Amino acid sequence: MPEVKKNLDKKTNSFVQGAKPSQILSLNKEFKKIDNIVLLTVGEPDFNTPELLQSVADFLKNHYHLNYDPATEIVNTLGVTEGICDTMKTILNPGDELIVPEPTFPVYAAAASAFGGKIVPVSTEESGFILTAEKLKQVLLAHPQAKAIVLTTPGNPTGVAYNEKQIQALVNVLKNHDIFVISDEIYSELTYDRPHSSFAAALPGQTILFNGVSKSHAMTGYRLGIIAGPQAIISQIAVIHQLITTALPDVVMAAATEAFSAGENDAATMRVEYKKRRDYLIDAFTKLDISFAYPDGAFYFFFKIPDYLEQDGFKLARQIAEEAKVGLTPGVAFGQAGYLRLSYAASLDQIKIAVNRLSEFFSKQKQAQAKIYEKSTTK
Repeated sequence: MPEVKKNLDKKTNSFVQGAKPSQILSLNKEFKKIDNIVLLTVGEPDFNTPELLQSVADFLKNHYHLNYDPATEIVNTLGVTEGICDTMKTILNPGDELIVPEPTFPVYAAAASAFGGKIVPVSTEESGFILTAEKLKQVLLAHPQAKAIVLTTPGNPTGVAYNEKQIQALVNVLKNHDIFVISDEIYSELTYDRPHSSFAAALPGQTILFNGVSKSHAMTGYRLGIIAGPQAIISQIAVIHQLITTALPDVVMAAATEAFSAGENDAATMRVEYKKRRDYLIDAFTKLDISFAYPDGAFYFFFKIPDYLEQDGFKLARQIAEEAKVGLTPGVAFGQAGYLRLSYAASLDQIKIAVNRLSEFFSKQKQAQAKIYEKSTTK
């Protein structure tokens, strides 16, 4: 079980430090310890919530060698999005800095900003969309009071994942600072070329881990998120969770318990299919001579906009949608201009249709640019 780094739990939001858990729920928890008691304290259906927490703990241990006490070090939330909001509210005071390597999913910065946090964006394009230890040292030197850093692996929108060596290099820097590591590993079950490596395993005393069933079990609509970490921090996050949500719906807890136990290895089949789609895209875009981030996991393909196309990502995405009938997301929506994101969560048949349409669109645009250049040089 991870022990929080000394005094890190005292650096959380001042409101949360003074807030108390629900007296009703606290009393109910106290009464549960009494043998043979009939609990008539709370208006709560009789689904066995601890069963879900235990299944989560077992899943994390079996898959990633992470050891968390289900009673004190895990909170289940309505999706990772709620977990992110709970965590940002817990650890940030107004003005606190959050380091955000980009490109990344925009919810981290949005949630932090909503609670008064200041975002410190860090570009990772030059290092293959991986934050290096040297870059981290520079950022921490410039922002020594930064409260937390967001690290995602595999990442959205790039699909890039940190390996053990890269994680350890960052840990060697982070362990010397009183800083929270917010590690979103929701795509951990969808890695293709090597086993997933977790920041929580390498730096448990500072890491707040996010995970869930949305991607691993294709259960996005069930909204089941996981926050795991040292008890001293999780207990504070749990206070905010109680204020916002109180508890998850029974049907969600039942489905998630089944997913983590009986469906523990369900992601294996999906992983094989996603890898086929990824490999097809790697081959197709290599033939098209278009640069891309090598996707180690997740189901996103992040490719550079060729110089013969419109460079405004939103304008280009709309043009492609209208002319090629393919919907893509501009990289600038994730903090990285000059790229487009393709999601290969669609079927391989649909992906092949899209690639054929994109290939035809790229070819036409390239020819059009060549004609414009030819006219300009012959005048």
